[in-house]
This record gives sequence, structure tokens and C-alpha cells, in this order.
Amino acid sequence: MSSVTTQAPTPATRNETPRPARPSLLHALLARPEFGALIAAAGIYAFFFAVAPPFRHLASLSNVLYQSSTLGIVAAGVALLMIGGEFDLSAGVSAVTSALTASMFSYQLGLNLWVGAMVALALALLIGFVNGYLVVKTHIPSFLVTLSTFFILQGLNLGVTKLLTGTVATASISEMDGYSQLQAVFNAAFHVGGITIRITVIWWLLFVALATWIMLRTKIGNWIFAVGGNPDSARAVGVPVARVKIGLFMGVSFLAWFYGMHRLYAFNTVQSGEGVGNEFLYIIAAVVGGTLLTGGYGSAVGSAIGAFIFGMTTQGIVYAGWDPNWFKAFLGVMLLLAVMVNLYVKKLSSTRK
Repeated sequence: MSSVTTQAPTPATRNETPRPARPSLLHALLARPEFGALIAAAGIYAFFFAVAPPFRHLASLSNVLYQSSTLGIVAAGVALLMIGGEFDLSAGVSAVTSALTASMFSYQLGLNLWVGAMVALALALLIGFVNGYLVVKTHIPSFLVTLSTFFILQGLNLGVTKLLTGTVATASISEMDGYSQLQAVFNAAFHVGGITIRITVIWWLLFVALATWIMLRTKIGNWIFAVGGNPDSARAVGVPVARVKIGLFMGVSFLAWFYGMHRLYAFNTVQSGEGVGNEFLYIIAAVVGGTLLTGGYGSAVGSAIGAFIFGMTTQGIVYAGWDPNWFKAFLGVMLLLAVMVNLYVKKLSSTRK
């Protein structure tokens, strides 16, 4: 007799597609554009903490935050514009144009200061619209368009102010109707834990939070990244490239108006030659924060960190008791190191598996 040996059937195995490995926490951090700036900010803070004893006090932190906010408010809009692939070299003088307009319009006509502020806002938005419209319709690089706007506004600021007031500065507005209300909006201060916080710090954080929400949680944010990365491809898939770019320019103009109002209500008068050079500081803050000059990459949070680095450097040199004539050289070194850290971290992010 022969016996037949039967083998028990093996259970069928499912053909499962393996899940991709989740990136590590370090890899996720390296992928963030602002991570390099955060490292640089920590290093600069530790440096001044060690060499400048007054820098360690909470009151000093208040001054650093204020300096950072005056730069960071406009830098947040500039960062979004640069992510969208464009530049605005008129933002610095545009803020002064807004302040001059608000002051002189109300003062010369004897109107409530709220009227002047709203007229200045309308003018600021018009400047942003014209900048954006010329860029998208003429295809002239935004560098040249806004450089032209820079010179136009600089000349108008000086010429019109001298024509209407006889000097290069506006008259004090501290006794005019609406002053106390606008002062509360643009230049209030309050005490927290023994330190004074200027309201510009609160507005700065709110604007950065809003810009971050737009970039990460809305389709407009996706459009901005797409437009900055490849405008032709974005247009091919239905992204309204022209409207996005014009909107970004108007966003920068709005924030420049806001900063101009703060300058006006912080000092009650405005010098018509102010603002020149600030446009580069806004761009520097954005670049230090991880925004690429080529567009399509960056964050509003990064611009805030870049502004904070500037604020720490500005105040740190003072607290260290160094010759302020070395300020720009030292600032340049700090910013260069910050950019190098950003590039190194970006390289690690792109090559890490």
C-alpha cells in the first residue's frame, strides 16, 4: 500500500504596498525654511547674552522686540511677495509717503485725523496696485518698476512737503481731532511683568500669524508658492497669476502704510527724507529667514526671525558699549553668517534621505 502525504495549504498572503517611512523629526525641521534662521538667532542671542550684561535684563528684551516689530511688520509682506517671485524696492519710502499724506492732508485742510489716515491708506493701496499692474502687464522686472517708484516717491515726499509746509518736516498733529484714538491703535504701550510692550509687537505677531495661515491653510497660499516657483505652469493649471502678484504688491503697501502710521503717531511729525534704505532691510529679514531670492520658497515666520536677528543686533551693539560706527559692518557679518547657515541647512534638507 502506498500512502499519499498531503501538505496543508499555506494561508494566502496579501500583496500589501509598504507604507513610506515617516520622516524623522530632524528631517522635518530641516525641511522648514526658517530652521536655519532659528539656529542663527539662538547663536546671536547667546553671543550678546555673554558679552553685554544689560542685554540679559527683561527691559532690554522689550527694546529688542520693539525694534524687531518695526522691521518685521513690513518684512512679513515682503517675504510673501518674494515667495511669489517679485521684489518691492519702494516699500521704505512708501511708508513715509503714507505718513506724510495722513499728516498733511488732515493738517492743511483742518480735518479729523481719521480722514487723513484713510486717504493715506487709499494712496498706499493705489501705489501697490500700480506696481503690480505694471509688472504683470509690461513684464518689466519688478526690481526696475519698484526702483522707479522709489525715486518718484522720494522726490514727491521732499518736494510736496517743502511746497506745503516750507520745511522738510510736517507740523505736530498732537492737538488735532482723532489723535488719541489713532495713538491707541498705532502707538499704545502696556506693562506686562515689569516690562513695557509696544502695541507694534502685538500687531507684528498678528500679521505674521495671518500670513502664515494664508500660506499654509488657504488656496491663495498654494497659488503664491506656485506663482513664485513657475508662473507659466501655474497659469496653465488655472492660477490667476496676475491677480496674485497684484494682491501681493498691495499687501506690502498696506503693511507699509501701517508702519507709516506708527511712525507718525510715535513722533507726531514726519521727516520727508526718512525711509530710504529700509527696503533693503525688509528684503534682508526675509532672506535671512529662509526665503529664496528665486521665489517659490520661504515663510512669514522666517521673516519674523530675521527681523528679530536685526533687533538683537541693533540693541546688542548698544548694550555691549561698542562704537556704533562698527554697526553696519557687524550687522553685515551677522547677516552673512545667518544666510550661510540657511544655505547649509537647506542643503542638508535636500540631500538627507
